Amino acid sequence: MNDVTVFIYFICFCAVTGATFAYMWQIMGSTLKEFDKPRKKSYNRHPEMDEVKDGDELLVFKPSPNDEED
Repeated sequence: MNDVTVFIYFICFCAVTGATFAYMWQIMGSTLKEFDKPRKKSYNRHPEMDEVKDGDELLVFKPSPNDEED
């Protein structure tokens, strides 16, 4: 390898290293900004559970051991 090839390789290596560092810096900055925001107290609910209020009784199915023979 001649000196020009090594120089081009070094320039490309520095460009990739700098871009990687800049990308990681930006991602960590945005992540830390997300932690500074207040959290929502509500939680995501399944669309079929929209009509169910807190405290409502739901139907629960518990099979008995004798039903396994059917």
